Amino acid sequence: MSTTRWEQLLRYRFIEIIVLWEGRLTTRHLCDVFSIGRQQASKDINNYKRTIAPGNLEYDATAKGYRPSAAFAPAVTRGQTEEYLDILAGVSDMQQILGQLPDALTTTEILGVPTRQVPPTILRPLVQAARDHRRVEVDYVSLNKPDREGRIIVPHTLVWTGLRWHVRAWCEKNQDFRDFVLSRFRGEPELMEISEHTGVSDQDWQTRVPVIIGPDPRLTADQQLVVAHDYGMTGGQWQLSVRAKLLPYLLKLLQLEPHQVAEDPRAQQIVIINQTEIASWLFPSH
Repeated sequence: MSTTRWEQLLRYRFIEIIVLWEGRLTTRHLCDVFSIGRQQASKDINNYKRTIAPGNLEYDATAKGYRPSAAFAPAVTRGQTEEYLDILAGVSDMQQILGQLPDALTTTEILGVPTRQVPPTILRPLVQAARDHRRVEVDYVSLNKPDREGRIIVPHTLVWTGLRWHVRAWCEKNQDFRDFVLSRFRGEPELMEISEHTGVSDQDWQTRVPVIIGPDPRLTADQQLVVAHDYGMTGGQWQLSVRAKLLPYLLKLLQLEPHQVAEDPRAQQIVIINQTEIASWLFPSH
């Protein structure tokens, strides 16, 4: 199969994923992601409509874009949540290509975690609300309150923590911004009017904190060099800036517990060098 056909298949998949999960597809989507012209984008959409999945797309003149029809059925995708979320995380294209190669050529094994499926009827309104700064009425469950609880939120950003997806949103019940796990929404969210609460007013989200990671000093000098190379450190340090509210997720992903030091330094390998500086963000109140 030629490179052109691979790229074309990716564009068909992209068309199907965007229209299903966002509810609106335009040529701009294809132009921005694949760096193609508007004419080629229109041709791809028309080819998809005519030869790939007739009846899947309906043009909405008011929205100036295509919407999924009532009879929509995935033709080149599986219609699963992670296909859309992988695009947002920037890991989709390679996965899509590898997924089509013969087994003999894919000498790669990817360790998967349980997928948390979210139906488009739930995810689509949340994406639209985040895009348009709208309030949305939802039913949500948690470990503390396993029964459905109605509340009104204003989403502004989808967040991938490395383990699961959240939506960062203003919560009218608690009168502050909180993280909501996507797989814990129930029913079908109801879009409401525009809200003044946007990501710009989420101060904890807008605040960025510097994080400096280094090899565990209990390791020998040679062992520290090995760890530094593993993490691509410069001068024995790995420095990054992270949104304050995402810091606990980052440390969890790195398997770092700030106030619990592993007895064997070979098990921990890395430490937070500027822990005092970021201490106030390590244990969020919610």
